[in-house]
Amino acid sequence: MKDVRIDRRLFLRGIGAVAAGAAVTSLTACGTGTSRSAGTNSGATGSKTIVVRNSGGAYGEANQKAIYEPFSKETGIEVKVVNVVGAQMLAQMQQGRPQFDVIDGSMPDFVKFAAQGLTEQLDYDRLKSTKDAGIAPNLLAPNMVGKNYWASVMAYRTDAFGGKKPSSWADFWDVKALPGNRALQHADADMPELEFALLADGVPLDKLYPPDVDRAFRVMDQVKGSIKKYWDTGALPGVLLGRKEVDATSVWHGRLDELIRQGQPLAYQWNGTRRQSNAWAIPKGSGNPDAAYQLIDFSLRPEVQAAFAEIYPMGPVVPAAYRKLSESAAANLASSPEHLKTGFDMDVQWWVQNETAVLKRWQEWARA
Repeated sequence: MKDVRIDRRLFLRGIGAVAAGAAVTSLTACGTGTSRSAGTNSGATGSKTIVVRNSGGAYGEANQKAIYEPFSKETGIEVKVVNVVGAQMLAQMQQGRPQFDVIDGSMPDFVKFAAQGLTEQLDYDRLKSTKDAGIAPNLLAPNMVGKNYWASVMAYRTDAFGGKKPSSWADFWDVKALPGNRALQHADADMPELEFALLADGVPLDKLYPPDVDRAFRVMDQVKGSIKKYWDTGALPGVLLGRKEVDATSVWHGRLDELIRQGQPLAYQWNGTRRQSNAWAIPKGSGNPDAAYQLIDFSLRPEVQAAFAEIYPMGPVVPAAYRKLSESAAANLASSPEHLKTGFDMDVQWWVQNETAVLKRWQEWARA
């Protein structure tokens, strides 16, 4: 299965492939890929088919069960799925002939798409589910709307540190009080974790942006000697913890859930959580924008948001969904009322503007 959270890095590599004129292929992962050439006829007037692009895998399966199937049952509109990534997705949009009507993807990618004029400006009057719904303003952008929260959190072995439990990124950095090996995310997986270093150095949650990059790298120097591994896939933190190669690591929330259910001595620590959201966007040239608006609006209903979160560990962007969630599911989501207080939303605009420079510096820092 493919994790939705590595899709953005695959996309960025795909851009390089376009520049080099390289051939690319689509990824279907665990889902079923299709295309308009396969007879979906999504461009026809009054079409009863919509083509959705998502990243597939367990994420795609959760969308199928919680969103697509009930949407089709209610509207009669069939949902077809394509899992194209990287250069193929970008090339189709640049040519004005996307083989999908709506995109489920990464907000940083959508910022870049909008800058190139590749996505439609959303008409929020057609998205009734966003009205007075309490969705965070940063998720209601001109060319995209947030869909589900995910997060980077700290995880640790509960049998390490002599029974002490790390309760903050300051504890993660304190290798004298809590000696042991650490792991952090590689820049090939997602944006470098500068914010965690700043939190460890005492920067308040509401003062993280714009981040002091020089300060962040100075603080990262302090823990570098204890970093056993920079992980670049979502599964690797669980492997490192399970083998006792590290005692604490950053991790994409949800990746340890099955290991914890199996009884492994692992736990999440939620203070200082970095939240992001997958989002919806409509590409220029969409053959069925009317159905795209209907599907987006349907997905943002509280009951639909809750149904998705019960299946897949990404949090609702609509607060009312929590009234429809089981207590066990709600307690383990990045956008729960409790976790909203102790975490922060990544500043997507800042990262898109500064990504190239920070990635270059991070690569140099990691190699030194």
